[in-house]
Amino acid sequence: MTIPPITQGSTSAKVLQFPDPPPEEMTAFYHVGFPGYPASLALHFQDQATTIVTSEVAAGVRPTQSYEGILYPDLLIAFNVDAEANIARNGYLIPEQGKPPDFVLEVASETTARRDETVKRDAYAAMGVREYWRFDPTGGHRYQAALAGDRIVGTEYEPITIHQSSEGSYWGHSEALNLAICWEEGDLRFWDPEARRYLPTFQEEHANLQAAESRAETAETRAQAAETRAEAAEAEVRRLREELQRSQSE
Repeated sequence: MTIPPITQGSTSAKVLQFPDPPPEEMTAFYHVGFPGYPASLALHFQDQATTIVTSEVAAGVRPTQSYEGILYPDLLIAFNVDAEANIARNGYLIPEQGKPPDFVLEVASETTARRDETVKRDAYAAMGVREYWRFDPTGGHRYQAALAGDRIVGTEYEPITIHQSSEGSYWGHSEALNLAICWEEGDLRFWDPEARRYLPTFQEEHANLQAAESRAETAETRAQAAETRAEAAEAEVRRLREELQRSQSE
């Protein structure tokens, strides 16, 4: 297959692009986009020139304008690839990137759940996607389980072990990301085992920023109060010296 090249730095070069996703494929907003996971994950993996973290962007082996053979994962992550090419193509073109994505996740919806567990699973395996995860915010009313993952072995997927906590949460380890993928009371979370913390959502980052600003304001207020006390003490020392000098001159 011949793929039209991408001309770096050119705004006039015509590049065959993937089409935008159809409405039925846009199911990730509340559990992936709104929490800010694409940005949080991109910051976590740092090298944004060679790391792709996208949501509801096409992936396939052929950038046709029909939707045949194209998938729109709710979350896609790939390492050691060309992030600019992904933007230019409006999607992840596997032959151009030279490898399939490392990680794909789908969020269950009433209209796509059955297809996610069957047709898409087979398609991601055929593409060679290293890990394919499925997250059901309803806890298993749409998918067969609240959380499920598969890791490719040869050309087929094998299930990833999913653990359940005593509190009713679920988690499994992603070798591709070196993170735990978690179902926490219907929310998708990513646990960093090295830092021993969850990757923050936008809301948590905002709360942390407000707390830091509040601590800074408190520290500034205390510093100003200490400066005021120091100035008052110096003024009192000057007054006492002046009074002593007057008493000695009398």
